[in-house]
Amino acid sequence: MTTIACIGECMIELSQGTGSQLIRSYGGDTLNTAIYLARLGVSVDYITALGDDPFSEEMIDSWKGEGVGTAQVIRVKGKLPGLYAIRTNEAGERSFYYWRDNAAARMLLDLPETGDLLAALSDYDMVYLSGITLSLYSADGRQRLLDVLQGVRKGKTRVAFDTNFRPQGWPEVDAARQVYREMFDIADIVLASTDDLTPLFGARMQGELIGRIAAREVVLKLATPACVIRHDGIDYTVAAEPVGKVVDTTAAGDSFSAAYIAARLRGAPPLEAARAGHRLAGAVIGHRGAIIPRDAMPAGGLMPAAVME
Repeated sequence: MTTIACIGECMIELSQGTGSQLIRSYGGDTLNTAIYLARLGVSVDYITALGDDPFSEEMIDSWKGEGVGTAQVIRVKGKLPGLYAIRTNEAGERSFYYWRDNAAARMLLDLPETGDLLAALSDYDMVYLSGITLSLYSADGRQRLLDVLQGVRKGKTRVAFDTNFRPQGWPEVDAARQVYREMFDIADIVLASTDDLTPLFGARMQGELIGRIAAREVVLKLATPACVIRHDGIDYTVAAEPVGKVVDTTAAGDSFSAAYIAARLRGAPPLEAARAGHRLAGAVIGHRGAIIPRDAMPAGGLMPAAVME
């Protein structure tokens, strides 16, 4: 069975309820992708560090309930998960506010267990991570991870990188640019967006943005409901089907990535995979929160995965 390791951080999420009430849940970009991958029939482990507190325990129990593997989660005594709040405007667009400087996940690459954890990445068929993942770690820890990713690609392991860019996580934008350039050279699949790349590389034409990425397979999500795919040097544009009311855009990109990767692992060509990504993202933005009810998942999504060619 194809296996994927998703690396990142899950935080306590506070979202707007009725009046001044806040609703507590859990979220994180690569965690959202891991859950949707599991729902789509892919064997996936989540790789992170958590504390020894009740909130961390609840997270692990909920991931297990979704079919996400937790054997690679490191527990750090005396630490807590990070926390963030979401405010959503009338158009469904989000603003994020973070309290995460001392979160356990930021220590993942500086723990006694780190060496064994990184060595285990070569056992997976794919490693998936994001720009947010890379923003968590120290420069030394981040370079250690990049070196391991470069190494595992010499074997069976593919690397997929989602460009999720949050300026708050990168005090120096020049450092972010350099890290992204390195990931573009390492990754087999890059899932990008103009929203992510424009702040990093300037307001440029989509062809110039996608041309910066060395990966064999690139998906560039546009400001309009469409994406451009570059596969083996050929560009394709795939438009999304119209959706009803947009309620909340949280996890739209995360769910697109999950459906795209799951379809590619089943052997679907990139255009079909992009359509699958648009379908799932379209369902997700019609519901509040990152993870939609199981019965709201698009039909026909649960299929066995095979190694991508």
